[in-house]
This record gives sequence, structure tokens and C-alpha cells, in this order.
Amino acid sequence: MSHEGAPQASDRVDGTGLNVVIIAGTWHDVITNGMIAGAERVLNAAHATHRLVRVPGSFELAVAAQAAFAGGADAVVALGVIIRGGTPHFEYVSAATTNGLTRVALDAGKPIGFGVLTLDDEQQGLDRAGLEGSKEDKGAEAADAALRTALLIKTLRG
Repeated sequence: MSHEGAPQASDRVDGTGLNVVIIAGTWHDVITNGMIAGAERVLNAAHATHRLVRVPGSFELAVAAQAAFAGGADAVVALGVIIRGGTPHFEYVSAATTNGLTRVALDAGKPIGFGVLTLDDEQQGLDRAGLEGSKEDKGAEAADAALRTALLIKTLRG
């Protein structure tokens, strides 16, 4: 895994007034719960209003994000874990999840912080979950990206 080239947030984001929905799958709870904690930490520090909803798996993230936007969310943080197995299921679910979230974000004109981990094994997820000993915090990164992009969009739209 390479964290080389990752952007370094140099300033704290003020998300006051933003309504953010964290949507997380229920598979691989240890990894997912770590990412949820990272996302909530970033959103709390930014003073953004937020809530958490859970969906059965990563495939359901897109339709839940669509509903969150229809309900007034300014941004969504989508968190999920897809681990490669011995069948093509991994490729189908990964592609459908990514394409679905992209479509929802573009259709809504609002950002989705992409925190869907596509992994070869569970250890890669533990290394990215923001847990004690993790090398990365993908939940925090996804929340930060969603906040920064929501603020940028507000600026661009005047």
C-alpha cells in the first residue's frame, strides 16, 4: 500500500451549516466502524451537522446516497468494504458501487466522499481503517473530501 502523494490537509475546514450523511455498509464491522469513527471525528471538528445510516452492503450505498440528497443532504460520506474472493463477485460489486455513487453525485451535483475500500484481504482494510496501528484513515479522508468539495460547490454556485 502506498500513501505516497496523498494530499496533506493544511487547514481545518469549517463545515458549519453543512448537512452531511454518513452511509456505511454493515459488512466487516471492525474496519467499517473504524472508518465511521474517523469520518465522525472530521465532521465534528468541522462543526458540520451529520448523521449515520447503515445499509446492508456496499451495493446499497448509491441508492441510500440518492435518498440522502433528496432529503436535503449537502454531502454524503459513503463507507464500505469489499474484499476479493474466489469469484467474480468482487469485480461486479466494486464496479457497480463505484459507478452508482458517481452517477448519484453527478445527478445531484453534490459530493460523495468515497470511502469504499476494495481489498485483496482483511489486513489491507485494517491498515486503512483509522484504527490504532492503522497506516491510513480512509473514513477521515472521505469526510474531509466531502466537506471540502461541498464548500467549493457552494462557492462556485455563489
